[in-house]
Amino acid sequence: MPRLLRRARGLTRNRDAIIYAILIAGVFIVPAIANFTQGTSSGVVLDQVANAGVFVLLAIGLNIVVGFAGLLDLGYAAFFAIGAYTYAMFGSGWLDVTALHHAVHIPFWILLFVGMGLAALSGAILGAPTLRLRGDYLAIVTLGFGEIVPRIFRIKIEWTGGINGITALDQPTLPVWFTGPWAGQDFGITRNQVFGLDPVPYYILIVILIAVSVVLASNLYRSRLGRAWMAIREDEVAAAAMGVNPVTIKLLAFSIGASFSGFAGVFFAAKLGGIDPTLFGFQNISIVILVMVVLGGMGNISGVIVGAIGVYFLQNVIIPQLPTWTTGAASSVGLSFLNNPNGDWAGLGDEVQRLNFIIFGLILVGTMLFRPQGLFPSQLRQAELQKGTSDQSVFDASTS
Repeated sequence: MPRLLRRARGLTRNRDAIIYAILIAGVFIVPAIANFTQGTSSGVVLDQVANAGVFVLLAIGLNIVVGFAGLLDLGYAAFFAIGAYTYAMFGSGWLDVTALHHAVHIPFWILLFVGMGLAALSGAILGAPTLRLRGDYLAIVTLGFGEIVPRIFRIKIEWTGGINGITALDQPTLPVWFTGPWAGQDFGITRNQVFGLDPVPYYILIVILIAVSVVLASNLYRSRLGRAWMAIREDEVAAAAMGVNPVTIKLLAFSIGASFSGFAGVFFAAKLGGIDPTLFGFQNISIVILVMVVLGGMGNISGVIVGAIGVYFLQNVIIPQLPTWTTGAASSVGLSFLNNPNGDWAGLGDEVQRLNFIIFGLILVGTMLFRPQGLFPSQLRQAELQKGTSDQSVFDASTS
């Protein structure tokens, strides 16, 4: 018993353990709250959470490249698109209308790994010509790659459908599925369950994918490869002098990070049931994922997950609802006249809506000013920012 108590006290002092505990509890609490408060509309909440889970997967993958290895990748959306189009082309009847004239319907579960492999291969192809580049130059090359891939998908109309994209994708199917109150049914077992439009299977699947990704990323961080990534991040010349092969280590960082993005892309395409090139732009994917990683805390997996969830809901739920909330608040305090247009004044709701991006930018700027290391950074990253400018080594600073 005393040992269990000491272990429990140790866990309460472990910030990451607390975050994971809260996240695990949220996995079970969110569906219950959604079902209680929304009733038959609870699927909308689960659908939104499943969409947020896609960005969590992307953030975990980019954290390997940026947080672990210190390589600035601005073309991460390209790997996401490669994974999504892999499923769209090989998990639908699309190829029947191309020059092949033969549809391919590979199961979703196989294409998960095919998309991951193709994205990893693309990451290695991107990494090969950038091995001698660092900093801004590396960022420019990855940015170019991130712009080229969606553009190819846009102009190769005969193979990718162009701007209209590919629709009518196959839905994932499970040989056995359990139903219950969470699906509005009695407890039971069904066979050959098609996911369809039901958000519950997608919610469960994305939770499983995130859990697997967290375990893999954590093991990588603690492995020899993870230590090599951190050595290159701190000083590539010193790492090479100590026997670390920068070429291999960088290629592995790009490939493994890209594989997570391909993983997420396959799930994303299957869930939407159709994709087009506009979904994989620089602004709405690459930059947003980088913001999630930096804001959450580079190098710390739990912090990156919190950052991804926070930024996603801030962008897609909270800020879009601000006009409605502000007009309701104005009416409740007797200032309803502010909601009415008057001359150049478009009404409080419209004025707030025009400021959406400004509000989002101010929140990001304020967070970086008060928490430049991110919300929940790794201990080493925090030591670098707080104590790493002195003559004392970063390792000694982090342990002092």
